[in-house]
Amino acid sequence: MIRHFVGISAACAAIGLSGVFAYAQQSQFPLAAPAGVDSKAREVAPAGAVNQGPFDMNTWKYGNAFTPPPGTKIWNPAKIKLMSGGKLVGGTVSSGIDPSTYCAMANAGYDFIWTEMQHANTTWDQAGKAWRTCPHAKAVPGARVPYADEFQIQHALDAGALVIVVPTVDTVEEAIAARDWTYFPPLGKRSLGGGYAFDPNMWGSVPGGYRNTINDNVVLILMIETLEGLKNADEIAKVKGVHAIFAASSDLGNFAGYKQGDPDYEREINIVHDAAIKAGIRLCGPWAWRDRPDFTCFQAGNEMAAIARGAKMELGEYADTQGRPEVGPFAAARTR
Repeated sequence: MIRHFVGISAACAAIGLSGVFAYAQQSQFPLAAPAGVDSKAREVAPAGAVNQGPFDMNTWKYGNAFTPPPGTKIWNPAKIKLMSGGKLVGGTVSSGIDPSTYCAMANAGYDFIWTEMQHANTTWDQAGKAWRTCPHAKAVPGARVPYADEFQIQHALDAGALVIVVPTVDTVEEAIAARDWTYFPPLGKRSLGGGYAFDPNMWGSVPGGYRNTINDNVVLILMIETLEGLKNADEIAKVKGVHAIFAASSDLGNFAGYKQGDPDYEREINIVHDAAIKAGIRLCGPWAWRDRPDFTCFQAGNEMAAIARGAKMELGEYADTQGRPEVGPFAAARTR
């Protein structure tokens, strides 16, 4: 009899505890579907929801959870300069991503650093570590990614890039893909994955918050490099979210078989020029074209060229005045 009573008491206690637990769950998640019950959420919206009626992704009204606070201003200096019509210059880091070298370039006077990821062997881990070594240097971190790809673009952005350069954009579909992975919704499809960019020492403490303001601060540049890219340049330039198109000086020659100064080559560059003008966006090219009409953003030389130029400037008349031995391995220097 006593054993039977204890069993009943234990069962009642268990029911009581489960009831309390269920109540706690319902209090914590008041709009959650009841356990084991089809909530019919696909057909019926909760009371107070903005999107009523059956679920339809095509008519879904995007919410305001990530809207920047009123009066939020642009905090990316490269974006401010580009959109105001100033000549934006990127210094290239390509032969290595040693943090000290990167930071020296980032404080050398450029507007952004064009970290080369298309042709260099740098990993995103290396790039991210370099960028966060001097996150508030004069030049903001940027990258030329290998292609219009979710993996590459989101790795660049999560590591802290504020300028994205996408090479060899041939079609409108590729331009849209580049845009989609660069921007958070509602403009794009970038997912909320975290990374160095969200660190308070990088952009996590910017006015308005990183997630809410990065769509207004990132710069997206697409490179036109091939004959197919030229064919579609007008439509590529019109893709919403693209800030500039880049006339790829070397590869437009490489893919067409002409060099700068040839009429056919100059026609290629002018097609890119016209596409940017018609779309009302900026036009980019190599630093050597800084005086070419309507070009306002540029890729300058890499860190190795900068070191050589700086050394020659510093040495002045003493540059290349080494001793000239007549014999030995350095004798050949006499003819240089």
